Amino acid sequence: MTRYLRRQGHDVAFCTVDRIMRELGMNGVARGHKQRTTTPAKDGIRAGDKLNKDFTAQEPNRVWVADFTYVATWTGWSYVAFLIDAYSRAIVGWTASSSKTTTLVSKALNMALWRRDHYGHPVEPGLIHHSDAGSQYTSVKFTESLVLQRLSASIGSVGDAYDNALAESTIGLFKTEVIARHGPFKTLAEVDFALMEWVDWYNNARLHSRLNYLSPTEYESAYYAPQPPRRPALV
Repeated sequence: MTRYLRRQGHDVAFCTVDRIMRELGMNGVARGHKQRTTTPAKDGIRAGDKLNKDFTAQEPNRVWVADFTYVATWTGWSYVAFLIDAYSRAIVGWTASSSKTTTLVSKALNMALWRRDHYGHPVEPGLIHHSDAGSQYTSVKFTESLVLQRLSASIGSVGDAYDNALAESTIGLFKTEVIARHGPFKTLAEVDFALMEWVDWYNNARLHSRLNYLSPTEYESAYYAPQPPRRPALV
């Protein structure tokens, strides 16, 4: 909050913001526990783990991590899939569905590929797509889709959140900042709308400490910004 206020032109100290928030009864939300959604497939194709818990990248479109979660609604369960760029933490693809099938995760992937191409930063062959060992990600259909897109599959172990920590963290933020605060939702359409609003805010306005308190969009824009020409050294 202090970083946000300073960006808005307010010269405030951390201690002042902390005191005022406590006086107003305001505090950061706490994350809850995540229900297990990873179900290994008996006949799926299991790729190796290419990340080994290293969720960093030197530039955009080199490592994407994927996962999905559940959301309870008045009309039944809904499922929300995410695809996150390890360089900027940007959510590059997302979708919501009433079923947790391969189509759910495929739509998120297709959206991510389309958005990157649409904004002038198409994905090059070899991008690592990392996920857990759920049946949706190890299915023959999804694996073939990665091959056709010339992406490199990477799969973590079953039931180990640390093997997909970046995706788990992003999902935790979504559950805490959207579902816990604004639920319960009545329909899948309400979940989809709330998801769209949150992703827009997360990518373009939310400040991330790991990005030097920039938003993912600002962080990527700085990477793609043209560099000033270097002046020749004076002899």
